Amino acid sequence: MFGGGEIGARIERAEADAIVGAVLAAKGRGVSGFVREFGGGAACFAEPGSPLNKVVGVGFGGIPSTEEWDDVEAAYAAVGVPVQVELAHVADPRIGAELTGRGYRLMSFEDVLETELAGRAWAAPLGVEVRRVDEDGFDTWLDVAVDGFAHPDEDGLPAHEEFPRESLAAVMRDVASGNDTRIYVAYRDGVPVGAANMRVADGLASLGGASTLVAHRRHGVQTALLSTRLTEAVAEGCDLAIVTTQPGSKSQRNAKGRGFSLLYTRAVLVKEV
Repeated sequence: MFGGGEIGARIERAEADAIVGAVLAAKGRGVSGFVREFGGGAACFAEPGSPLNKVVGVGFGGIPSTEEWDDVEAAYAAVGVPVQVELAHVADPRIGAELTGRGYRLMSFEDVLETELAGRAWAAPLGVEVRRVDEDGFDTWLDVAVDGFAHPDEDGLPAHEEFPRESLAAVMRDVASGNDTRIYVAYRDGVPVGAANMRVADGLASLGGASTLVAHRRHGVQTALLSTRLTEAVAEGCDLAIVTTQPGSKSQRNAKGRGFSLLYTRAVLVKEV
């Protein structure tokens, strides 16, 4: 599948919807965040230090004007955070030229991988049990997810930013609050060792939040989490699953081992305002 045009717009819209939903959830717990929709995407801010503070999905709904970029940059300047734009390489290329002309710097890349789901089946590895959990298992899921992300894998390119534990916990709670998001915990010998989530919307399964406790890595935990979520995505009528990874990371290799392939890349551009 070639990651351009219609499919890119579909995925980037789903990504923007997920980030917007999480910011609105954060606002519901009292933070003074904002969402500004423009250019087919949105400029989002939850609170200082949040991974939700970024511009997403822009480039598939018209070219933002200079005035729109001025307004977005002023909004981020007012809350004292830089503007971070995640721009798909299949978006309108004039946006990249506009941003570099405005002084944005290229900081990193992230890859969007996909797999088509029709007629597929995935076997989970032995020794790992994955359970989809509800409110009763939420605290376990959150603890494992945060602990896993607090100790990133050193394989592949390093992430260009790190977040404190409290910020990770807040954003994971906000992301999981939507009715279209499912959460999962992986167990080895009855012990919770891995966590992940999946957002299902309009036939698209977006797999995210995958983490494994350090002592239990290289034991098939991520493979089991992938297999379970893909199986459930098929059962819920999804035709496509996506996952976003750091280039060359262990997570990317796990995804490719489950049948994912690279669809397109996002450039992460940042401007201090």
